[in-house]
Amino acid sequence: MPGFNEAWAAVAVPRDGEQVSSGLRPLLQAAYVQSLSQPLNLSELENGLEDLLTLLVGDGRTNANCWAVDLFFALSHGWERDWAEQGLPDDFHDGLAMMGEALHDTVQNPDIAGNFDCLPEQLLERVRRL
Repeated sequence: MPGFNEAWAAVAVPRDGEQVSSGLRPLLQAAYVQSLSQPLNLSELENGLEDLLTLLVGDGRTNANCWAVDLFFALSHGWERDWAEQGLPDDFHDGLAMMGEALHDTVQNPDIAGNFDCLPEQLLERVRRL
C-alpha cells in the first residue's frame, strides 16, 4: 500500500554523490501527514512547512535536499493520495505547488529558482504570510 515510506524512498536518492540529510525525513513526513489529514489543521500544516523550509534556508541547503523536497511535492510518487486533491485553500495549494516547481535549482542554478520565487527563503516568506 502506498504511503510515506514509499514516497520517501522515491525522493531520498543521492544527487551528484551527495546524500539527502536524515533530518529531512521527519520534516517531510510531518508535511505529508498534515497535508493529507482530514480534517485539515492548517495551522499545523503551516508550522510544518515553515520547519521544512527553515532547514533548507540553513544548514540543510544542499542540492540533494532541495531536489528531494521538489520531487516530493512535484511528483507525489508513492503518496496514498495526491495532496493536490485534498481541497487545500488556494494559498496552501499554491505554496506546495511552488515547492515542486524550481526548488531543485536552488544550489546549482539559484538565479533560475529565484526567478520563479522558489528559493527556500522566498518560499519560507510565502508560508509565513499564510
